[in-house]
Amino acid sequence: MCYKISKSLSSDLMKIKHDLETIINNLKEVLRDETLVFDARLIIDELICNGVLHGNKSDKTKKVKLNIEISSSLIKIEVMDQGEGFVYNKEDYDPMKLTCNGRGLKIVDGLSDEFIIENNKAISIKYI
Repeated sequence: MCYKISKSLSSDLMKIKHDLETIINNLKEVLRDETLVFDARLIIDELICNGVLHGNKSDKTKKVKLNIEISSSLIKIEVMDQGEGFVYNKEDYDPMKLTCNGRGLKIVDGLSDEFIIENNKAISIKYI
C-alpha cells in the first residue's frame, strides 16, 4: 500500500472544507479502517486549523501545505504554514486551566506515535 498527496490550501477554513472532505474520502479508500481514518481526520483537522489560525493568522493570502504519505507501516501527515513558527513544549498545556490554546496540539500528540514541530511545520507519524 502506498499513497501520497500534496496539497496547497487557502487560509480560509470555509474554502478548504471541500478539499479536506475529498482527501478524507480518499483516505477511507486507502486505509479501510474506521479508527485510523478517524484519527487521521482529527490530526489533519487540528493541524490545518492550527496553521490557518495561529500560523497564518487567518490571512487569506497565505497558504497551508498538507502532505500525506501512507505506507504499509505508517501514516505521515505534515502541515506547514507561512507563519513564524514556534517552539512546542507539550508540558505547557494544562487541561485543568480549561483554555483552548494548545489543546489541538495536545490531541494530535496523543493520537500520534511521533509528533514533531520544526518552526512552522508539524509532522505527525502514526504506525499501522
